[in-house]
Amino acid sequence: MKWIITFFVAITFLAGLAVAKPAADTRPNIVYLMADDQNVSSVGCYGNPEVVTPNMDKLGNDGVIFDRHYNTTAICMASRANVFTGMYEYKTGTNFDHGNMKPEVWAKSYPVLLRQAGYLTAFAGKFGFVVTGKDLCESDFDFWGGGPGQTTYATARNKSMAKYAKDYPHATRSYGAFGQDVIRESVQQGKPFCLSISFKAPHRPVTPDPEYDHIYAGKTFTKPANYGRQASEHFSEQSKQGRQYPRFESWDYDTDYDGVMALYYQQIYAIDVAVGMIREELESQGVAGNTVIIYTSDNGFLCGAHGYGSKVLPIEESARAPLMIYDSRSPSAEKKLRSGALTGNIDFAPTILELAGLPQPANMDGVSLLPLLSNPSTDVREQLAFMNVWGSNPTKSLTVLTKAWKYTYWWYGDDKMKPTEELFHLKKDPLEMTNLASNPEAGPMLEAMRKNYETELAHWKDQAVAYNDYQRYGRLFDRSIPWEEKTVTKSQAREKKKREKKARK
Repeated sequence: MKWIITFFVAITFLAGLAVAKPAADTRPNIVYLMADDQNVSSVGCYGNPEVVTPNMDKLGNDGVIFDRHYNTTAICMASRANVFTGMYEYKTGTNFDHGNMKPEVWAKSYPVLLRQAGYLTAFAGKFGFVVTGKDLCESDFDFWGGGPGQTTYATARNKSMAKYAKDYPHATRSYGAFGQDVIRESVQQGKPFCLSISFKAPHRPVTPDPEYDHIYAGKTFTKPANYGRQASEHFSEQSKQGRQYPRFESWDYDTDYDGVMALYYQQIYAIDVAVGMIREELESQGVAGNTVIIYTSDNGFLCGAHGYGSKVLPIEESARAPLMIYDSRSPSAEKKLRSGALTGNIDFAPTILELAGLPQPANMDGVSLLPLLSNPSTDVREQLAFMNVWGSNPTKSLTVLTKAWKYTYWWYGDDKMKPTEELFHLKKDPLEMTNLASNPEAGPMLEAMRKNYETELAHWKDQAVAYNDYQRYGRLFDRSIPWEEKTVTKSQAREKKKREKKARK
């Protein structure tokens, strides 16, 4: 009898071995967190002791802080398209005044590719653009908390987030709660997840969470050394023709700097709390050690620097944004390291795809930033383009960046201004107080940066989509074409009208 029992036990054991158990999916979880209109000086770990951002500071100190991170288009719709697709704006074809994203472009975005590869994908917050043929892209995610347009700070009015309104009436922390739910449910399903949250804060209208009114009550703040109109005399007249220049006064940076900044920082403090909520849940669920966290903003923000407000322009405070990446598996983890490498928002999709073990599609312009986590002192590129083709014509321009230099060609001309150039030595002049374009000593570098500019313009001409009015800018930004051939000024229009009238007589 014993040998029969032994026989059946052995058979059962061998049968168990014969049935191969599915291998555990060890790919890392990915958390992508993005603020809206947050500049570098609003984060403590970027050197501002007057702000309160403990969770962002810890995230930066745990991972790598990037000091030269740029959004290649500094406005929300285009920037989000850059992030999802890893491409420059002229290839996404997506921005205000231009048009929506084509389905075939969205099909190669990182959320779609990760979901096809078995990741659970989640999105919450301001989606920011429309894919032609889709109202929203809710069906392309496993968990959805997103909304159309700018969304709202009232959680109850964000349809997909309304269930969080009772506990989190202000939207910012509701996204932290959404993130916690996604982490818990993904762990229960035993699948890797990619959680993307796009906070509305600190985008206007100024609506801080009243829960944190005490954080900056009565506080005063040090103005930056490049604050005010006197610090913009050397800037192009073109850059002063958009809404950014008058907003220095209309948004009260000139008369109530402390009050305006207190509200701005208070909105960011609520994001900091949400970041803490998400990190706590990762720890609680036991997955923090296999999760990579990326924190950034869709663009920076001009809070009175050079006498401007808002974003869009190629000024540092507008174009640069905070970026911290933490991967506990990386040799850089918990060493308080910084990187001076030139990085852009077109790099997020390639980075996320490499983390997931997926190849980078050939259409992407960005590069993976993972080498910088292993060695923050290295570089991933020599130059990067920055562009604006939104708003008034004078403010539209193309910029090329290197680690040390920035060159912008302002193409627009009319009765009051002529096309001009700006050249800044960012390594020596990070506040952009001296335009070297007309300095003879900087002549060799001006020529070098012009050549770099021509390289970026050639890419534009060769690769810009044939729709949504992007081809035209390959001509407008061309330095070799006289501006008189690109636009018609008022005086030229009058002279033309006179000639035509005379010819009719």
